[in-house]
Amino acid sequence: MARTLRVLVVLMGWSCVAIGLFHFVLGNAAIPGAGSAGTTIDSWGRFMGAAFAGYGLAWLWAARQRPIPAAPVRWLAAVFLLGGIGRLLSLAEHGWPQWFQIVLGALELGLPLVYFVLAGAEERAAAGRVASDGSGLEKRRPGPAVRVADMGSTDR
Repeated sequence: MARTLRVLVVLMGWSCVAIGLFHFVLGNAAIPGAGSAGTTIDSWGRFMGAAFAGYGLAWLWAARQRPIPAAPVRWLAAVFLLGGIGRLLSLAEHGWPQWFQIVLGALELGLPLVYFVLAGAEERAAAGRVASDGSGLEKRRPGPAVRVADMGSTDR
């Protein structure tokens, strides 16, 4: 589960950065059905594209942590879920959008649940690598980042 979390967090980060930059560069042309929405919507869309790219950078920051911290992942997933709820509000008020927006809404409502479940996977895995030897001092179990020779020394 820890590896799945890491892969999904990295994919989310790069996807959001790419989508955000796409909207920043193309403006209205990046939104299906909004090509003639006017200058106000174009300006707003480019601003939101920059913000979404920044949101993606926050996901990438989380992915660079060892272990990936659960709390920021949950907060970032909650923001994504809020976007999906916004789409539901728009659906209730204005009706069905263009088909691709429906697909995005489904992702925005479903993916956060996956992140909520997986958020603590790396922290749990890291905690599982730490063992107590009964002395009250904790030491790491041998793993890829710990040499076996370091494990026998208690005079540190």
